[in-house]
Amino acid sequence: MHKIAMLGTGLIGRFYTMSLTHYRGKDQIVVVCASKPESAASFAKEFNIPRSTSDMAEAIQDPEVDTVIVALPNYLHKKAVLLAAEAGKAVLCTKPLALNGPEALEMLEAVEKAGVFHGYLEDLMYTPKTLSALHSTQQGALGKVLWARSRETHSGPHSDWFWNKKLSGGGAIVDMGCHCIEIARSFIGKENRPLEVTCWADTQVHPIDAEDHAVGLVKYDNGAIGQFEVSWNFRGGMDLRDEISGTEGTVWLNHWLRTGYELFTNVGQGGYVAEKAEGDKGWMFPVGDEIGALGYVEMFMDMFNAMDEGRAPMETFYDGYIVNTIIDACYKAADSKKWEPIEIQTWRGEEKSNTEGAALKSYDAEHYLIKEERMPNGNQKIILKHKESGEIKQIINE
Repeated sequence: MHKIAMLGTGLIGRFYTMSLTHYRGKDQIVVVCASKPESAASFAKEFNIPRSTSDMAEAIQDPEVDTVIVALPNYLHKKAVLLAAEAGKAVLCTKPLALNGPEALEMLEAVEKAGVFHGYLEDLMYTPKTLSALHSTQQGALGKVLWARSRETHSGPHSDWFWNKKLSGGGAIVDMGCHCIEIARSFIGKENRPLEVTCWADTQVHPIDAEDHAVGLVKYDNGAIGQFEVSWNFRGGMDLRDEISGTEGTVWLNHWLRTGYELFTNVGQGGYVAEKAEGDKGWMFPVGDEIGALGYVEMFMDMFNAMDEGRAPMETFYDGYIVNTIIDACYKAADSKKWEPIEIQTWRGEEKSNTEGAALKSYDAEHYLIKEERMPNGNQKIILKHKESGEIKQIINE
């Protein structure tokens, strides 16, 4: 059994607590911390947590605590992680790991120097659909992954600090792009180094300094492209979709809307429907198991099982650091309107001498196969390229 200090009582802190108390079960949250004492006390009463405080250091240094969970606003992540490392406590931190790459690297180096367990709480990497699709991809079902596209859009975050660039580190990119970037990176393969990015970002609707809509491309050293689409301007709920395309197959994932559970009501449901739902009348998309569908259950199972087994979890602070460096490059690219290099100070993946080209498939000793298909009249058409001359020709088999 692990004894936990839960830092934060907002939406994420609530989802984390529900996951741990309703599913994992054998661990116990023994102290909860919030900026306002009354918020901490109310949360503790609701979830039967023995102690509450508004003092972060007090919660982390609690002698009964062996694991710290950081579910705080972005600007407080570094402070919490450094305190946990100093106290010798295992630390699990919500996304994004930090405000920027250099800050994330400082946090990574602190936990590694202290020798404490660290996990990056990237819940959307742990949804049941994602884990199943990732397993199939890693088993070769898609061949070489060429393109991974991830989309998260909704009408905007719940808390005021998200909208303050100084406190959040940015807008929709840092809030949701962190999910999308890590999803694409995982399907492409974490051993492949992200090289450069191009990004469009703008403030289309809201009176804020940060972007509320962005689209970006991340180029990897194996030739693959990761694409993200994020927006705080999407109406109709939360849209979470992924698409992965490889030389031998494709995966489509829809995590939130149009997943098979739709409800119409003329009188209203009379309460909470689902995260980012914008109403409770008309056609709605409830979720049977919200925290399960969003990956929180599997995420904490992996984290605590890894801790007990003495191994690293699927998502570590190093992953969070890489994501932060990509986000930094996205902001540079959005300003420059150019491809910008990704500055990774500590790369632990494979080193490649040059970028791999297309995944060429030989048809015979002299030709590459471009395409093979069955035509409407039943004939088989094969399009080939000569390996030496470059001549392109087709063969038709009746």
